[in-house]
Amino acid sequence: MTPFPFQYALLTAVILQSMALHAQDTTAYQQLPVIKVQAVRAESDLLQTSASIQKIQAPQAQDNANVNISELLQGVAGLQINNRENYAQDLQISMRGFGARSTFGVRGIRLYVDGIPATMPDGQGQSSNIDLDSLDNIEVLTGPFSAIYGNSSGGTILTQTKEGQGQDSIQVGFNAGSHHKQQANIQLQGGSDQANQPAYVISSSYFETDGFRDHSAAQKVLNNAKLTWNLEDGSKINWLMNRTKIEADDPQGLRREQWKANPKQVNDSSNTYDVRKSIDQTQTGLTWTKPLNDQNELYAMFYLGNRQVVQYQSIPSSAQKNPRHAGGVIDFDRDYYGTDLRWTGKELLPNTTFIAGLAFDQMREDRQGYENFDSSGRYGVKGSLRRDEINTLWNLDPYLQAKWQFLPQWHLDAGLRYSNVHYESEDHYITSANGDDSGNTDYQKLLPTVALGWDILPELYAYASYGKGFETPTFTEMAYPTVGTSGINFNLKPATSDTAEFGLKSQNPFGLFTFAVFHTETKDDIVPDDANGGRSTFRNAEQTLREGLELSWQKQLWQALNIRTSYSYLDATFDADIPATTTKPLIEKGTYIPGIAKNQAFASLAWQPEQGFQAGLEARYMDKIYVDDINSDTAPSYTVVAANVGYLWVNQDWKINTYARVDNLFDRNYVGSVIVNDGNSRFFEPADGRNFSVGMSVNKTF
Repeated sequence: MTPFPFQYALLTAVILQSMALHAQDTTAYQQLPVIKVQAVRAESDLLQTSASIQKIQAPQAQDNANVNISELLQGVAGLQINNRENYAQDLQISMRGFGARSTFGVRGIRLYVDGIPATMPDGQGQSSNIDLDSLDNIEVLTGPFSAIYGNSSGGTILTQTKEGQGQDSIQVGFNAGSHHKQQANIQLQGGSDQANQPAYVISSSYFETDGFRDHSAAQKVLNNAKLTWNLEDGSKINWLMNRTKIEADDPQGLRREQWKANPKQVNDSSNTYDVRKSIDQTQTGLTWTKPLNDQNELYAMFYLGNRQVVQYQSIPSSAQKNPRHAGGVIDFDRDYYGTDLRWTGKELLPNTTFIAGLAFDQMREDRQGYENFDSSGRYGVKGSLRRDEINTLWNLDPYLQAKWQFLPQWHLDAGLRYSNVHYESEDHYITSANGDDSGNTDYQKLLPTVALGWDILPELYAYASYGKGFETPTFTEMAYPTVGTSGINFNLKPATSDTAEFGLKSQNPFGLFTFAVFHTETKDDIVPDDANGGRSTFRNAEQTLREGLELSWQKQLWQALNIRTSYSYLDATFDADIPATTTKPLIEKGTYIPGIAKNQAFASLAWQPEQGFQAGLEARYMDKIYVDDINSDTAPSYTVVAANVGYLWVNQDWKINTYARVDNLFDRNYVGSVIVNDGNSRFFEPADGRNFSVGMSVNKTF
């Protein structure tokens, strides 16, 4: 590892220790809030958790449209989250470089809502089903300890929705903005003072937009419900139900000259193919927590769901003449379910906590491919069948964690998980020119994690950790051996990584500080091979290297005036040559991994009293991003600024919230995200220019 990150670590340690020592006299008179986190499965104090965790509370007063999770996660150190203004492809989220390869959806990191996976068993996730209107908090876990969640956990985002509390209430809201954006929402909630009686939160919203770009209109319906029972025996049950339906046009990426000439245009000016996607997902889950006594607790989670997707792509009929081509329409129906059972035991040995569990997940995918034209040659319709297969996947992962306080100021955390994933594909589309593509494969890996924590001072905590990660290819990444073929790419290997991290945390009258440096080596990293006509293929890179540092600081400056800042540095490169192929040039060692920004910075200043006038100002910097493996071009660096004002009025049983917001205040023309290795050089997905939104919500308690 290059020496300068450790120089930063030493400098930061000296600064934080000096500040903590200076603050010792004042902390006796100022009680600082204790921040609790649950990302490592056992509730613990943020400042005594040997992992890089950042917690974001849902704001008391709404200051944005509450449509995309990116609205809340901007500025989280180590997290690169790009809103491509394309609702057909979801947000582009990566964590310390994991997930940057994704051209749609979320990969390489795991998403959870109230302990229920929002990531499919194969590692493909989506953020579109997270209901921000009923959100309580988000925890972002980066670094080695993400491996406790198993496959595809280069990082983990855990969202927690509110539980019904107090008297029954109803809230209705409406938001409107540029490009005819509008969202209407309603929420009902109520608590219960009696055991065995449920508390409830029921939320529903409808969102639509014409889109910033041509052919980028979208509609989204989101329904979310949560019932909570606190039973007489001390156990707790949460039952969740979520339904998401999205219809979205896809303007696709642009070439550099197209972006410069008109960032709003669709990549095909005549819109020949009518590229679009429809998503329909229903999911439910149940969690149960049962304390047996003061030392032992049981936890169980069960979930099941169905996801249906139909996607029309921009593939000409000439390319589909190849009898091995799977067509220009993707149509699949996925049923999935799983469970997680675990036991937590305290003081079985002095000053120890043990967690033992077993996780099981299964998915069955019925996938078809069709031509995207009819007999008259008209595009944008479902034509003849070109692919028909049943894909199944299951995993059974036992895991064990332990925490040992072996000295008053020292503790050791360790975890071990055996992750094993089994794929199988049954081909039902077999012709004389398209043989049987059935097959199966298995992936297994033992994932250890270990961390040493030291309470240097009551206000200063240090830790060092190591973990091994494991990431299997998703069904989507295995779907095509090459762009012009069908069948499953069973030659794609899983990626394995080794990460070492050193971190410091301090909470004192000067604020909350976090610092981390890390070093990650990955073998057989899954990287994009080609992207053409909306279809992506993938291959393995022998070795990649990620090194970086992350800093964050937040503080209540005066009364209700808060500041939050962060900085992330990430040097991500190919650490071995990737040999040339008949269609791809040599990728030399030291070349930057595309899709990853080396530097990110964020700062926000907000006036947030419990009621009355509200205001905020944000600035975000993103470094340039390379668009392909040979680093032939970049999406330029940019800085954007946003501002908001609002008023929160509270009077007995009524609460009224109003806000107005402007994003990209100085109307920068920049690229929001890139499509890595696009075969037509349509790498660039432009971001919105200056845009406005206003909103109002009314809450009545009965």
